[in-house]
Amino acid sequence: MRNRREAALTGGSAGGTTLISSGTTVKGDITFSGQLDVEGSVVGSIQAESGKDAVLRVVAGGKVSGEIKVPHATVNGNVEGDIHTSERLELAEQAMIDGDVYYNLIEMSVGAKVNGGLRHTSSVADDLAAKREAKVADTLPVS
Repeated sequence: MRNRREAALTGGSAGGTTLISSGTTVKGDITFSGQLDVEGSVVGSIQAESGKDAVLRVVAGGKVSGEIKVPHATVNGNVEGDIHTSERLELAEQAMIDGDVYYNLIEMSVGAKVNGGLRHTSSVADDLAAKREAKVADTLPVS
């Protein structure tokens, strides 16, 4: 089942696959479409072009020092910075995150470490919170 899920996650991405191989360091911000595999090191932010198909993978031994903003991400390496995923985030056994994690859906394996906050973000959750606040405001007596 895991392989089918990974194939569904990565197989539908439009664009090609970009590889930053082990032993390679990229300094600067990266904007990509399709799939970005980080086996080496990135010093700078990583952002996906608009759309829901982009996938970031930080494999074991890979490192990102900067903010990440992507729809889908799988992390099994090190990230020093905040991660924002609008769709799905998978933290594998060797993931080490130093920063806050903003996610819609998250899967976290035993052994993954997050030194920061976990914040659920969703347009549905935001709408429900606004409705609750409006309802409370309506029931408070006016003085």
